[in-house]
Amino acid sequence: MVKEYIEKNQQRFLDELFELLRIPSVSADSRHKGDVRKAAEFLVAKFNDAGVDKVELCETKGHPIVFAEKIIGPSLPTVLVYGHYDVQPPDPLDLWHSPPFEPVIKDGKIYARGSCDDKGQVYMHVKAFEAMIKLNTLPCNVKFMVEGEEEVGSDNLGTFVRENKAKLKADIILVSDTAIISLDHPSITAGLRGLSYMEVEVTGPNRDLHSGVYGGAVANPINVLSKMIASLHDENGHVTISGFYDKVVELSDADRTAINKAPFSLENYKNELGIDDVQGEKGFTTLERTGIRPTLDVNGIWGGYTGEGAKTVLPSKAYAKISMRLVPNQSNKEITELFTKHFTAIAPKSVKVKVTALHGGQPAVTPTDSAAFKAASAAFEEVWGKKPIPTRDGGSIPIVALFKDELGLDTVLMGFGLDSDAIHSPNEHYGVKNFLLGIETIAAFYNHYSKNN
Repeated sequence: MVKEYIEKNQQRFLDELFELLRIPSVSADSRHKGDVRKAAEFLVAKFNDAGVDKVELCETKGHPIVFAEKIIGPSLPTVLVYGHYDVQPPDPLDLWHSPPFEPVIKDGKIYARGSCDDKGQVYMHVKAFEAMIKLNTLPCNVKFMVEGEEEVGSDNLGTFVRENKAKLKADIILVSDTAIISLDHPSITAGLRGLSYMEVEVTGPNRDLHSGVYGGAVANPINVLSKMIASLHDENGHVTISGFYDKVVELSDADRTAINKAPFSLENYKNELGIDDVQGEKGFTTLERTGIRPTLDVNGIWGGYTGEGAKTVLPSKAYAKISMRLVPNQSNKEITELFTKHFTAIAPKSVKVKVTALHGGQPAVTPTDSAAFKAASAAFEEVWGKKPIPTRDGGSIPIVALFKDELGLDTVLMGFGLDSDAIHSPNEHYGVKNFLLGIETIAAFYNHYSKNN
């Protein structure tokens, strides 16, 4: 029944998603504050259309949270669905093949900022819920919490969760903000890395200087910063911050073997990215490097003159944004402190260093033997015809640990994107087939979870 409903309403579902994708809800850019609210209001309207009992636009110190619910029976299990409607900045714009907020379908994929992360995946939940309400087949209670600050660290979500525990009471949390291995190999994320995100500022002279007059005599902050960053890894790809690996849990040989059984072609991986070889921590495979090992990467670096033509300047300041992905047992607060201490200590006396923590989150591992995980696995098997493979995801969803700490609830990470969907990058896209199969699989999850809970 659900599959037929999806097929009948497919074009309307896509038209509605496109309307949402056209809203530039970039939470990191204050110029888009009104657009972020507009996206929230769009979801409020669509939840009402879908048939919820009530929907609210809950104000925070930042962007609003959309809360909706349908309670069909107090004795029935309750699923709390989490997602986010804010998106990453679209820059650099010149690398997009089509405008980022004018969605188009090419080769069966929806190209637009937020198509996969996370508007397309959130909207699957709205439409799965609608289908079951219209068909009168919803077997459990459902609550929705969709925020507008995930891409900037979810600063206000913790306060909202702590102040609304009764409102958010549920048996399990369901999130679609992750990926599957491929359409041929469905998977369910069983672990996420944490995050510590920093900005560093290196200051040399009190003003920009003429590089001919002062070059070679005064420290150049860009040169210094480059050397400091280069020193953060050794020749084996290990992070050189003292204490960085102290709490990392080393997986057993059996666990590592299981991880590497996931379908993966290194040659296809390199070809898809246009690289001749991979690089990373010595002694680990690509799947291990992106799933079970902590990392440190520079996300942006700038300073001096970057305009057209030449300007012979010795800059006063240089900046970088640096993120560290963390694995279970690592604390983002501890790693932030270790990084700050280390980066300050390695700076030469010729410059001053300022380190600012922007945001972070704890790593998380979800149990694979729970009723909810088994229901998700059964749902994939029913719709896709294949049992999904448990995987460890290299990305971070800090709120998973928050939900466990504050609500005592585990999270099922049932995402439908692909690693090749270019999230956070130009030309982000999401398969139409993934979108439609996702709707059907979510509905199947409700049925399987309700039967076994």
